[in-house]
Amino acid sequence: MGRYVIRRLLQMIPVFIGSTFLIFVMVYALGDPVAALFGDKAPDPATAARIRKDLYLDRSLGVQYLHYMGQILTGNFGTAFNGQKVTELMADAFPVTLRLTLVAVAVEIVIGIALGVFSGLRRGRAVDTTVLLLTLVVVSVPTFVSGYVLQYVFGVKWGTATPSVSPDAQLGELLLPGVVLALTSLAYVTRLTRTSVAENARADYLRTAVAKGLPRRRIVVRHLLRNSLVPVVTFIGTDVGALMGGAIVTERIFNIHGVGFQLYQGILRQNSPTVVGFVTVLVIVFLVANLLVDLLYAVLDPRIRYA
Repeated sequence: MGRYVIRRLLQMIPVFIGSTFLIFVMVYALGDPVAALFGDKAPDPATAARIRKDLYLDRSLGVQYLHYMGQILTGNFGTAFNGQKVTELMADAFPVTLRLTLVAVAVEIVIGIALGVFSGLRRGRAVDTTVLLLTLVVVSVPTFVSGYVLQYVFGVKWGTATPSVSPDAQLGELLLPGVVLALTSLAYVTRLTRTSVAENARADYLRTAVAKGLPRRRIVVRHLLRNSLVPVVTFIGTDVGALMGGAIVTERIFNIHGVGFQLYQGILRQNSPTVVGFVTVLVIVFLVANLLVDLLYAVLDPRIRYA
């Protein structure tokens, strides 16, 4: 296991370098950060030249990237155009989005897996068909539609939830946004669990467990569910980073000042240091989540061993 972890960590290095380089090139090569800094006003050539020199923008993209990576290794993600350090923006935004993501993942795991198991054990029946139709509807509805509908129904009409999240973003206020963020992934987890459970329910090892006279609860939880969760864990693990980076719509609807809000503001104002810095951290989140998923495989399926 130790060798496998070390090998995976070494494999993450070129992936991280390649991903961050592509992000850096796309952000800095497709726009002029100095022009965006001045907005509609044309900057003085001498002032613009000095700013480009201070920001290392007068060098080639390769040199700029190496300079940026050197800063990251020292914990310096640069400074936003408003003069605030990107690390300070991260310190405010990431805890909020992390709490929102944890709520969304909890909804996925609890409701999605429960519905998937319930439907998979009743494959072909009316309950199974109903669950499949509901998940199909959820997948088909865009997040901004479901978000505004749930915000109006629960926040405005019934008053059971806050329609707008306060700057503190307490966990209770994030329940409704977390459900909105998790809806599409919840549908996929339900369908994936349902398919996996239905397939494993006909496996030989399960027939053997039934023939031994084991209790149904033990058969479902210890044998059927444990083996059926491998593809589900894969999806949830990769979905963590997607939820953190894809929360732009949800955070805009509920006025949450998290990662999505900062990315939206950075893209809108062409604030390159903010965009590159936040996306770089999201790349790290993706890589770590994938590593943890791979390690969980051996826990769920004892047949999996790492050399």
